[in-house]
This record gives sequence, structure tokens and C-alpha cells, in this order.
Amino acid sequence: MPLHGKAVWDRLEETVGIRPQFVGPGESGEVSRFKLAETGMTTEQAYQIVHDELMLDGNARLNLATFVTTWMEPQADRLMAECAAKNMVDKDEYPQTAELELRCVNILADLWNAPGQAVGCSTTGSSEACMLAGMALTRQWRVRRRSAGRPADRPNLVMGVNVQVCWEKFCRYWDVEPRLVPLAPGRTHLTADQAVRHCDDNTIGVVAILGSTFDGTYEPVGDIAAALDHLTASGGPDIPMHVDAASGGFIAPFLDPDLVWDFRLPRVQSINASGHKYGLVYPGVGWVLWRDSHALPDDLVFHVDYLGGSMPTFSLNFSRPGAQVVAQYYTFLRLGRDGFRQVQQASRDTARWLADQIGELDAFDLVSDGSGIPAFAFRMAGGMAGLAADSAGPSVFDVSDLLRMRGWLVPAYRFPADLTDLAVLRVVVRNGFSRDLAGLFLADLQKINERLTAGRPALPIIPPDTRGAGFHH
Repeated sequence: MPLHGKAVWDRLEETVGIRPQFVGPGESGEVSRFKLAETGMTTEQAYQIVHDELMLDGNARLNLATFVTTWMEPQADRLMAECAAKNMVDKDEYPQTAELELRCVNILADLWNAPGQAVGCSTTGSSEACMLAGMALTRQWRVRRRSAGRPADRPNLVMGVNVQVCWEKFCRYWDVEPRLVPLAPGRTHLTADQAVRHCDDNTIGVVAILGSTFDGTYEPVGDIAAALDHLTASGGPDIPMHVDAASGGFIAPFLDPDLVWDFRLPRVQSINASGHKYGLVYPGVGWVLWRDSHALPDDLVFHVDYLGGSMPTFSLNFSRPGAQVVAQYYTFLRLGRDGFRQVQQASRDTARWLADQIGELDAFDLVSDGSGIPAFAFRMAGGMAGLAADSAGPSVFDVSDLLRMRGWLVPAYRFPADLTDLAVLRVVVRNGFSRDLAGLFLADLQKINERLTAGRPALPIIPPDTRGAGFHH
């Protein structure tokens, strides 16, 4: 998070200049960067200052690091602008926005094969959704333990070490022991046997990821559920599951309809997904659903009376815009099942094609191929630690920097324990990243490949102190 400190002042002048064309008679033409000015300025002056600085940001459409939606139709933009002032929590004042949220929950319940009357809500994103699901798992576990007269002070949560950081935050914030299952060569995500091996009577649940952010692969939700069924049948604890489908929740129903990962598995008690990822909505909106009202403890839901009516609320925040929820409903209406299928298939096809092409380059080896969510990872050929096979050539981190010079934002990173020797580059294909753009990206990567395989530097590496501002690792 941004913190106040002298280091910021050391890097920047204390004042920012206003273009001469926008300076009126008698005005200084300068304004403080870090202190509130005594007087204001015109709308054009304020706009131009902010607009000029934001040009240093990366191009969102060329950002192959983010899973977040970077393009929507103009009609969706217009709807969001019309709803920007609506507070999602004011359900009595904005009843139709609340109705659209309810419709979205019902659409997702049907999409994820809820057996009956599922309950759920929108959130600011999957991070909040995961924490709400974790709270419900914790509360249900404590109720079961106390009703059996057993201690309920040492809960743990089993998940792969490749989970998104929000799950580690949840465990730290709510005093739950994180049982992080390590990875291994050839195993880049949680498996059924490893999940069961880490469970005990204090386990509140197992988290399975439908679309790992590290390599885009699906964790075997059905296999994990079956292994937990066997554990219970053998006299072990009865452990529920949560599926973190932040990305896959909007991919698998359309592209992998025969994959059983959702509420068709009785052990799955809750599911989250990000509307602002493959739900095709700008940030930030997420969704969390429970298979029925029994999976969400009543005492976690608050009823607020001072907004004009008694309104139930279950969230970690209060005020937030309703625009993203409206945009989600627009997207559901606009595309339908067939439209979502076409959009997501186009993304997967592009990811698979690009992965296949990169796999043919001499300098790189594929780690995954985009057959899960439309994302894949690749490494330097023959090397594990992000280096070329002889450990003397450029690393994936150098390649990331070289691609950045052309405007492509491609993250390079190491896998978590016990697979930290594996360093990769990851490409996320989203709606709007067309085959044409993929071809342009491939052409730039091919130039790097040609130089690397010829034993020449790909391009001059920019020294750290002269890299373009606005690009951050």
C-alpha cells in the first residue's frame, strides 16, 4: 500500500507545472504534488495534469499479466457511468439495482448447478468473496465442534501453496492455521492425495482452485471431493470444500460442461468467481454463492434498519458502487450462454495457438498450454531457475524486460514452495486480445528467440535507473 515517506519527495519535484496554454493571468503555473493547495484550479487544468501523468501507465490492452477485464462495449460504459453514483448498499433507495444483483445470483446458481435455493451476493472482487466463504466455513466448523463438546480453538484450512494471497490473508486475519500443501516437480497444484494427507479433525475445509494463477491449470475438484468422501466413509472427519473459481467459474460452464466441479458435488459448499475477470466486467465485482441457506450461518448476516428499510447485508465493507453489478447483468443479457461460449472459446483458442507457437521456439519450454483457463506459462528451454540451459544466458526476467520495451507487460516469477527453482513467464488471454494482437506479440518474442539461440543479446537491457516510469514489477 502507498505510505507517506521522504523517499517519494526525493524522487520528484515538490511542484508540478501546468501547461502554459492552461495558465490564466496572474496564476503561478505550478501546484504542489504532496500538499493541498490553498486555491483550486479550472476543470481543464486539473484534467490535463492528471491525464498527462497517467500516460506513464502501461497500455491496459497490452497487459498480459492481468486477469482483469480491460475492454467493454460502449453501451456497458454508458450504463456504468449512469450508475456510478448509486451505492450498492442502499437497497431501499435503489431497489432495481438490488433486483439486478438478485438476478445475477440466480443466473450464477443455475450456471453452477445449485441443487435448490442457493444464496449469495456480490462483492468487490474474489478476495472479499473468499474471505466471506472462509468465515462461513470457520463458523460452521465451530458450531459442529461445540455441539459435539469438543474444542474449537485451533481451526486449519487446507489448500495448495499456489492459492491467491487473499487466502493467506484470511487465515492471518481470522487466526486460522493455513495448511499450505507444497508443490513438486511435475505437480504445480493441489492433488487429491496431498489434500487428504493434510486434513484432520480441525480442518474447516479444503480450497480447490479452478484456474491457478500460476499456470492456468484446473485443480482436480472432483478427485479431491471423492478422496474426502472416502476419508469420511473410513471414519475420518467430514470436511466441506470451497471452490475458488475466480477465473474458471466463467470458463468451465461454457467450455468444459462435462467437468464436474461445482454444486453437483455435494461436498462443495460454496463457490466464488470474479465478475471482473472472465465475467467480462471492469473491476471490481466478485460473486460468492453457497449451495443453500444451511451453508451460510444466519448469525453472519446483519440487518441494517437506518437506510429506509430492514436490509440484510453480509460483506467486509459497506458502501460500494452499483455500476459493476449493473454491468454484470448487462453482460449476461447481452451474451447469453451462446455468446459467453463464443467469447471464451475465442480466448482459449488464441491461448492454445499462442502456446503452441511459443512451444516451437528453441529458447522456451511450455509449462502449461492454456487448456484450463485461457492462460499459460513458459520457461527458458532446458532450465529450471529461469535461466537458459547453460545458466549463462538471459533469464525469464530479462525476457520480461525486453518485451516491456515493446509495450508488452508479461510477468516473470518463481513458483512457490517447494518449486521455487521453476521461474516462468505467464500470458493471460482475455476478451479483446485478438489473434492479430497475439501474432504481433509472437513476432516480438520470435525476434528475442532468434537472438538468444544465436548466442547474441536479444536487445540492450535497460539499466534499472533509466527504465520508463510507471512500469512496476
